[in-house]
Amino acid sequence: MERLGPNERETVKAVFRLSQAGDPVRTGDLAAALSLAPASATARVQRLADRGLVTYAPYRSVTLTAEGRGVAAEAIRRHRIVERFLSDMLGYRWEDADRLAVTFEHDLPNEVVARLFVALDRPGTCPHGFPIPAADSADVPALPSLDSLATGTIAEVALPGATEPDVAAFLETLGVRPGVQVVVRERHPFEGPIVITVDGEDRTLGSKLAQQIFVRTA
Repeated sequence: MERLGPNERETVKAVFRLSQAGDPVRTGDLAAALSLAPASATARVQRLADRGLVTYAPYRSVTLTAEGRGVAAEAIRRHRIVERFLSDMLGYRWEDADRLAVTFEHDLPNEVVARLFVALDRPGTCPHGFPIPAADSADVPALPSLDSLATGTIAEVALPGATEPDVAAFLETLGVRPGVQVVVRERHPFEGPIVITVDGEDRTLGSKLAQQIFVRTA
């Protein structure tokens, strides 16, 4: 296959991420995720469909093909390895790694990405706490939200790069950051708050906020 350009890679990644919720991916949602006009997002989708990476039903939905899932996994792996480089070797905070990785990750040859992975001691996660997909795999492990966990569950926090700055800042005041271990202590019914233990302290989070926090469990 002809090498994908940066815009195409970002579009495939966005389709994959939007599809994780289980709902149909619509071009309007894709346009919003990519900060594009709907017509521009549709044009990108049509180009990907021509290359066999997505199936597109106009005015309905966009779905990755098996080949498209492989491309998405490779693109996500590349992105997360570059994020790890920015964080571990250059000292950038996790909040900044996602934004900066996009600016140059597409220009790196595959062999450079492979060597970065080895130089970083083959990390298992990106700085946000999400798993780095295995090489040559179409599988990108999905993480559950904190809100979905049962009482007594022990887990490590993962926060998306798209987390709003004010939300990330608030979570930081609670000690909730990528890689931190939390324990679900109490759940209130009817979408009530959830109580977690972080560094020995009990913290209370609203259900909607807990839905924005993802976790890795044993």
